[in-house]
Amino acid sequence: MIILLATATEIPYFDLILKGGWLMVPLFALSFIAIFIFVDRFFYLRGQKQLDPAFFEKLNELIKDGKVESAMALCSSANCSESRILMKGLKNLGRPIRDIHDQMEMEGKLEVYKYEGNLYFLGVIAGVAPMLGFIGTISGVIKIFYNISLADNISISLISGGLYEKLITSGVGLSIGIIAYVSYHYLNSRVDKLVQKWEYNSIRFIDAINIP
Repeated sequence: MIILLATATEIPYFDLILKGGWLMVPLFALSFIAIFIFVDRFFYLRGQKQLDPAFFEKLNELIKDGKVESAMALCSSANCSESRILMKGLKNLGRPIRDIHDQMEMEGKLEVYKYEGNLYFLGVIAGVAPMLGFIGTISGVIKIFYNISLADNISISLISGGLYEKLITSGVGLSIGIIAYVSYHYLNSRVDKLVQKWEYNSIRFIDAINIP
């Protein structure tokens, strides 16, 4: 006796994703926006110039010798976020140390704002994408049960056929959310490391100008 087993037809991934319905359009849009923001911020942060130890040795020598104008010229020639923060401190020399530190901190916040750019929206996408996916699934389940209430005969195909299509939006939404979440925290960690370095060097600068 020969038993013939029917094999399930495999659906290409692209065709499967298209079965998710109209909510796939905003989900795809969010994924493209997330990719754009990540690539933009990644290469922006990667391209930022870092000051080497020789720069700070030269700066300390100029400060000790009282050559403030030369120190400002040195910071101006470096032309990076860290040098602009130090420049702010040099411009406020003669004022109380607390005021100098506050001015440098304000300049640092402006530089951090440039670094972050649209990074905030990456965090928003991490939260919104899964919720959009769940909305698609819930609306699909509601339609399935509505069709069941109208049908005379309830079959497994009537339930599973529509359900797997609606779960696609949840899967895609969660995937986008996870990728955006990881990308957001990765970029934030890089910004935090830069800020910590600025704070360390700012303290060194304050110590240098505070020497009698």
